[in-house]
Amino acid sequence: MQHYGLFPVDVNRAPFEMLLRVPGIGPKSARRIWHARKLSSLGLDELKRMGVVLKRAQYFITCNGFSGAHPGRGTAGRERITQALIDPNVFGGNCEQLSLFTPPAVDNLITQGVAPRAALRMVREEAVQCLAKAL
Repeated sequence: MQHYGLFPVDVNRAPFEMLLRVPGIGPKSARRIWHARKLSSLGLDELKRMGVVLKRAQYFITCNGFSGAHPGRGTAGRERITQALIDPNVFGGNCEQLSLFTPPAVDNLITQGVAPRAALRMVREEAVQCLAKAL
């Protein structure tokens, strides 16, 4: 999110290009929104049926009857948005996340004696803080 100040956008009025910048709205959903809003005003139910990932998009949109999830201002708000954008399965203990960095940070903590769940939590929190600073 390089242009945090441009959001939230009204899905019933935003240009097609702006819809494409919203996390959770892909090209297919943006086209569906573009065509459907010509017929009637769209709400959350319609967006969900069109394939919009509301878990991600809710922080960046407004629509008929919904005025955005308002995560807050500053670092705390950015951290909440970042947490919502991170796939929760990435840090699951039952799957292996491929990494560009070796050895993985979680494994390093576990070898240092940190409990596996605590290691996962620590890495997740550090990732969220790092991404929030980048926003």
